Amino acid sequence: MAEEKMGFFKRLVAGLNKTRDNIVSGMDSIFHGFSKIDEDFYEELEEVLIMGDLGVKATYAILDDLRKKVKEQHIKEPIECRQLLIDSIKEQMDVGETAYEFENQTSVVLVIGVNGVGKTTTIGKLAGKMRGQGKKVVLAAADTFRAAAGDQLKEWAHRSDADLIGGQEGADPAAIVYDAVAAAKARKADILLVDTAGRLHNKKNLMEELKKINRVLEREYPEAYRETLVVLDATTGQNALSQAKEFSDVADITGIILTKMDGTAKGGIAVAIQAELGIPVKYIGVGETIDDLQKFDSDEFVQALFTTEEKKEEGEE
Repeated sequence: MAEEKMGFFKRLVAGLNKTRDNIVSGMDSIFHGFSKIDEDFYEELEEVLIMGDLGVKATYAILDDLRKKVKEQHIKEPIECRQLLIDSIKEQMDVGETAYEFENQTSVVLVIGVNGVGKTTTIGKLAGKMRGQGKKVVLAAADTFRAAAGDQLKEWAHRSDADLIGGQEGADPAAIVYDAVAAAKARKADILLVDTAGRLHNKKNLMEELKKINRVLEREYPEAYRETLVVLDATTGQNALSQAKEFSDVADITGIILTKMDGTAKGGIAVAIQAELGIPVKYIGVGETIDDLQKFDSDEFVQALFTTEEKKEEGEE
């Protein structure tokens, strides 16, 4: 397990390359380029953080905290601010203990996300992970508006050895969830993973649909633990943050899954989401394979983001 963890940390360090080049190299040039800590120094830092998609709210909070620490500790050298800034970012991302309660109980996990964010693939990877833990998994293909979603999920169900219910284009999502609950009960499944509609442009429709699904679950499966995860594409930066906000208007979101972290310079969005919404990022994707979707640890994320070239090379032997 420790070896797998280390392997993922290395992949995380590698996956954050573009974000590191965008944010950390900018910060480091400020730490080295300034001879004193003044307003210009803070302004430059502010620009780097905002441009790195940490979000305005989180950036201001991080810099307020940094100013306070600099004053309290009588710090004079800009380079001494590096670790303080890392600590401030970690503090901003603190949303308390992130629970994965659904893994330990009979659960229903609703997964929401607009088309194109990697939602169906992510559900497939989650199913694979749960199967790897020896759990019995049923998948419900309730995103019936996207023609390819059912076929895609069928492929993942086959790959992860999970049972699939639904998948017919145009079918009623709530009816599929009803069938899937019956199947989950009959097969004594540990986890029912539901792929739900990914439309945000018509929030009213989405809201109605989620209400119907929730009514079915409350009536037919009241004993199951409930989790609602939103899948966001990290490459879209601030757009991912606004999607998360919109989804949290229509559903009780318990966690975020951030995909495509390895393909973006906007990885700072993970900071913005936790700091601004207070919703934990529960999983992070840094590549294509099942192992590249891992539980998210904000301390580890910030550590990996600030891991310098020398440390990376040491870890690559």
